[in-house]
Amino acid sequence: MKSALKAVIFDLDGVLTDTAGYHYLAWRKVADELGIYFDERINERLKGVERMRSLEIVFERADRGFTDQEKRLWADKKNEYYKELIETMTPSKVAPGARELLITLKEKGIKTGLASVSKNAQTVIEKLQIKEFFDYMADATIIKQGKPDPEIFLTVADNLQVAAECCIGVEDAAAGIKAIKTAGMFAVGIGDPQVLSEADEVIASIVGFDLQKYIEMVF
Repeated sequence: MKSALKAVIFDLDGVLTDTAGYHYLAWRKVADELGIYFDERINERLKGVERMRSLEIVFERADRGFTDQEKRLWADKKNEYYKELIETMTPSKVAPGARELLITLKEKGIKTGLASVSKNAQTVIEKLQIKEFFDYMADATIIKQGKPDPEIFLTVADNLQVAAECCIGVEDAAAGIKAIKTAGMFAVGIGDPQVLSEADEVIASIVGFDLQKYIEMVF
C-alpha cells in the first residue's frame, strides 16, 4: 500500500540556515592553535558529522597523537568558539524560502520535525525565531548514534507519531541522506547532485522544495 506525505523532517545547517561558515571558522581556529593544516575542502567532509568524529577528521593531519582527554578539551573549545559566533545570528539568517515553507506546512496540517546532530540546534532555532513551527526537535543531546545512522530521523518520526514511509527528510550532507534512506523515508537533498547521489531528488536550495508536488506523490 502506498503512503501519503504526513511529515517533513529537516536538517538544520545548510537547509534552514547556513551556519557552515561559523563551523568552518571555529574548526579553523582550533586547527590554527594546534598548527594543523585545515581548509574548506577538509571542512566539506565535516558536514552532517557529529563533533567528535569531525575532530578526528581535523586531527588526521596532526603531527602527534592526542589523548581522549585532550580530544574532549579541543572539541569543547571548538564548541565554545562556535557558540560565540552564533550569538550574532538574527532571523535574517533563515534561508530564503524556509520560513514560507514552514508556514505553508502548518497551514496544510503536515507535521514538521528537526533532525540536527548539533548540540546547539535549539539555540540556533531560537535565534532564527522559528521554534514555533516545529512539532518535535531532536538533536545530539538526545541521540546515541550520529548520522549516517538513522536513529535521529526515526526518533523524530516516532515522536511525531508518523510512519517513516510517510515522511520526507531534507538534508544537505551525504551522511544525512544515507540516514534518511536507511530510515525508510523519501530523501530530498539540497546541494550538489553528485555528492547527494543517494537522494530521491536534489534541489539547489529550499526555495526549490515543491510541496504541492510532494503532497500529490505516493511513496
